[in-house]
Amino acid sequence: AEVCSRPQELPQSPRIQQPELDFYCVKWIPWKGERTPIITQSTNGPCPLLAIMNILFLQWKVKLPPQKEVITSDELLTHLGNCLLSIKPQEKSEGLQLNFQQNVDDAMTVLPKLATGLDVNVRFTGVSDFEYTPECSIFDLLGIPLYHGWLVDPQSPEAVSAVGKLSYNQLVEKIITCKHSSDSNLVTEGLVAEQFLETTAAQLTYHGLCELTAAATEDELSVFFRNNHFSTMTKHKSHLYLLVTDQGFLQEEQVVWESLHNVDGDSCFCDSDFHLSHSLGK
Repeated sequence: AEVCSRPQELPQSPRIQQPELDFYCVKWIPWKGERTPIITQSTNGPCPLLAIMNILFLQWKVKLPPQKEVITSDELLTHLGNCLLSIKPQEKSEGLQLNFQQNVDDAMTVLPKLATGLDVNVRFTGVSDFEYTPECSIFDLLGIPLYHGWLVDPQSPEAVSAVGKLSYNQLVEKIITCKHSSDSNLVTEGLVAEQFLETTAAQLTYHGLCELTAAATEDELSVFFRNNHFSTMTKHKSHLYLLVTDQGFLQEEQVVWESLHNVDGDSCFCDSDFHLSHSLGK
């Protein structure tokens, strides 16, 4: 499914229809002693593009003029394209260089999709397990880890057996097939798989959260995928945090990170130094 799609709008008459331009507000934060920009978004923005670009800003691989207050998706895509084209292959052998060039070509081809949504299909076996698509090459080339926390609990052997190494799309197909089977064992397996999807509809399990915390390295910047949304994530002093990019917090300098410490969404806000934020406005 296309993720982070824009809400449908009423069609305009041809006379007044304007070309669509996406503007995003720039929020400047103190980050490791340097004034650093991050991009904020309204409710339905192209979150894959923003999640990746915010990492490049926090790594100072992309810089903006100090007075910059708004930026368009075209500008962001241009910055990202320049980053991809500036990457040099690590390996010297001709075969690996050709493979690298193919990855760059794939990444440049799918670049425009970042502004609308990416096809991402998780596997429930590990926090880095996704079905490989050309879109994934962007994360590989930039050296940005892509994680999720939607894992089967190994303490539920029935669920482990029913889900196996299938991707989300494959699991949905299996459930439909099992439901119409004359084999009672298959019907039961389909029901177990369906129950797993229903009870983990938040797309994050406690086993997944533990594995996620273990997999992420200290101070690493990564992209976290959950509920068709991409977030910039980091790990600080063994705790996980998501970058707050909601435009509603544009003027809240003390709100930069949001803790990710449980499945139910109960979290707290922190400033850029990961100190608890008490000065919330509205």
